[in-house]
Amino acid sequence: MSETVSRRSALRLTAGAVAVAAAATGGLVPLTPAAAADRPEAGAGPRVERLLARLTLDEKISLLHGADDPDSLGQAGYVPGVPRLNIPPLRLADGPAGVRITAHATALPAPVLLASAFDPELARRYGQVIGREGRALGQDVLLSPMVNLIRTPYAGRNFETFSEDPLLASDLVAAEIRGIQGEGLIATVKHFALNNQERDRNTIDVHAGEQTMHELELRGFEAAVDAGTGAVMGSYNRVNSTFACENTTLLTDILRDQWGFAGWVMTDWFAAHSTVAAITAGLDMEMPDGTYFGTALKSAVRNGSVPERYVDRAVRRILSVMDRFGLLDGSAPPRPGRDAAAGAAVALEVAKAGATLLRNEHGALPLDGGSIAVIGPTGSLPFVSGGGSAHVVPDHADSPLDAIKARNRGPVAYALGEDLFGKALPADALSPGFTSEGQQVGAGKQWAYDGTLTVAENDEWTFVLQFSSAPTARPKVLLDGEELFPLAAGYGEYFSGGLVATAPDGLGVRRRTLRLARGAHTVKITADGGDSGLLFRLRRITGVTRAQDVAGAVAAARAARHVVLFAYEDATEGLDRTTVALPGHQEQLIRAVTAANPRTTVVLNTSSCTSMPWLAGTGAVLQMYYPGQEGAAATAAVLFGDSDPGGRLTQSFPADDDHHPVAGDPRRYPGVDGVEEYSEGIHAGYRWYDARGVRPLFPFGHGLSYTSFAYSDARARWTHGGLEVVFTVRNTGRRTGIAVPQVYVGPSPHLRVDQAVRVLGGYRRLELRAGERRRVTVRIAARTLSSWDARHHRWTLGTGRRTVWVGASSGDLRARTAAWVGDGGRA
Repeated sequence: MSETVSRRSALRLTAGAVAVAAAATGGLVPLTPAAAADRPEAGAGPRVERLLARLTLDEKISLLHGADDPDSLGQAGYVPGVPRLNIPPLRLADGPAGVRITAHATALPAPVLLASAFDPELARRYGQVIGREGRALGQDVLLSPMVNLIRTPYAGRNFETFSEDPLLASDLVAAEIRGIQGEGLIATVKHFALNNQERDRNTIDVHAGEQTMHELELRGFEAAVDAGTGAVMGSYNRVNSTFACENTTLLTDILRDQWGFAGWVMTDWFAAHSTVAAITAGLDMEMPDGTYFGTALKSAVRNGSVPERYVDRAVRRILSVMDRFGLLDGSAPPRPGRDAAAGAAVALEVAKAGATLLRNEHGALPLDGGSIAVIGPTGSLPFVSGGGSAHVVPDHADSPLDAIKARNRGPVAYALGEDLFGKALPADALSPGFTSEGQQVGAGKQWAYDGTLTVAENDEWTFVLQFSSAPTARPKVLLDGEELFPLAAGYGEYFSGGLVATAPDGLGVRRRTLRLARGAHTVKITADGGDSGLLFRLRRITGVTRAQDVAGAVAAARAARHVVLFAYEDATEGLDRTTVALPGHQEQLIRAVTAANPRTTVVLNTSSCTSMPWLAGTGAVLQMYYPGQEGAAATAAVLFGDSDPGGRLTQSFPADDDHHPVAGDPRRYPGVDGVEEYSEGIHAGYRWYDARGVRPLFPFGHGLSYTSFAYSDARARWTHGGLEVVFTVRNTGRRTGIAVPQVYVGPSPHLRVDQAVRVLGGYRRLELRAGERRRVTVRIAARTLSSWDARHHRWTLGTGRRTVWVGASSGDLRARTAAWVGDGGRA
């Protein structure tokens, strides 16, 4: 591997005189597609060139697109090899939080929870677990990590990525890739680029300026390239009017010529839109099939619209990575066995390290062992992961309720509070009656119902359909002639959440909420038993049943010394959120419970930021995101003080839907007439709050400990092309705890480009004993001190006197100093 890495580094200096000039200035001088195709490819050694010379055109093309796996392991993609030349196939598995196939794997905490630890070394070990398990489970390529920034709080995949800050995201993605690939699994950084929402993700045209792209959106991808990622996945969306998977500026000018990327670029699944434009722009592989890079590509080569050198270029890139990982000469290490215990240990460590305590009034936490009422559906059901390609089949997943019972010395009661899966329809509500709690339809049989539902009073009803079939074969239910559960378009049926889409006994779930008037309503149901039969249930949640559930929760809260209320928000690939508020009626539940018992801790199993109009009534709020298979044990450890909550927010939490960077401007999100404008520029996340003077609910970097810390005696000086910041951190409390001091730097007086009020320059994660004092050094790199000059297409160091702050968050800055950046001056 070291030989390939050195070749990749050499490319950045020897790719030709034009590229050398560009690299020297940090600029961008695009090559023509023909020139880009003709120049030597990094990492193409003699073995690759010999194979390339022997491959037929059909064999070459077979390596450039996905196909059906004759021996599928349930992975996302498969590329057949060329047995004649001993080129092995590639199996490609999803893996943001573990290896996603049909077999069991370690379900790690969501990447956003990993990121909350502010610990690149932990990210490397997280990657090691996935890398080892991927190889153990027969995989060759991991479709992860995701490094798109958290730009909008509504994005459905915020839990799959790291942060709103480009420095933190860059550090973590590089470390995780090193961990993954150190185990011999090829990593794929995604989604390149500007893929920051799920809504209209296949069609949205994202418009962003050069400075915004380079300073924010592309920085994590560049870090991934520097870390040696084997592959890059192109995104669905357009970037500045051209689809990302056929965008020459992204795929060749920036990725290859500016950054020196030597691996291959694949599409996201079904993200290809062309043959000629895509392959000439720099796309190498279409997934999961060959719509454009199969027969169509062969025809294009035959008719001359695609010179064969473009095919050779793409094949060379793929084979070069395979060669680098020992897949062509048999030098890859033997596939290891799974070490489930080691994976579980890392999963537990990450979940505890990322646990983020947002509020803790009057010592509500740690719990003192008195009687506890556990409330909420995710208190009894383990919430492991989000939905879509991040879902993993875990080895196990315990209930938080059981973990709390095992840890607490006093009695523990449970109340549902918020019903997710419905209650049986009253026997007298349906005429004629049928077995709504378990209707069986035999294999090859058809079943139909035509009857009446009688509603006792005007009310909001949520109908809950549970079924044993595939989502597209579920029963059809019509109420008053309207279909309650119509099939979602495209792949929407398979992106339905990681919790709410599956009943505790494994049945699929769909819901529909509407207001029903008192009286009779027609109900028609048809069901097909298919090849193996069908079981389904039809249930309901109404205002009456909700009131009963809340009353039970309030009674349990009043009877207990402490309450631990679990609240959820279930996110998934393919769908964006519509609000930062908790879904359903959870806000009313929290208000009712906290009114009954102010010693209430709310544990949030949510994908991203959450508004909290109920905050003032709580004793504590603990953010656990999606904590993976060891989430119950980690949550209990933090609640009882066995572990200090060491997490810090990697994204700002807005107060509500009206006060965040994309609020009130549909051109910023979700877009207007198919176009979305990143008009906030470089002022994303906490930078926007600072620039606008808006106070978030919780700032970037916020997180409490069970002890307290003081920051003092900050000094900064320019040395070796960066700023060296030194300061003292002291544990002023009475127990050992985790501090995450953060260093921020202000704008340069010499740059004539847009600059943020302050940006994260560096950070450290520290464990300090009670009373311990430590002198800490954080280095701010020249890249962080630079801005992208769009006029000259290059990075420019921000020289002059720069203010430096040290604090516990972007909103809690406790020490301040200044230093002169660049030679020839002083602060």
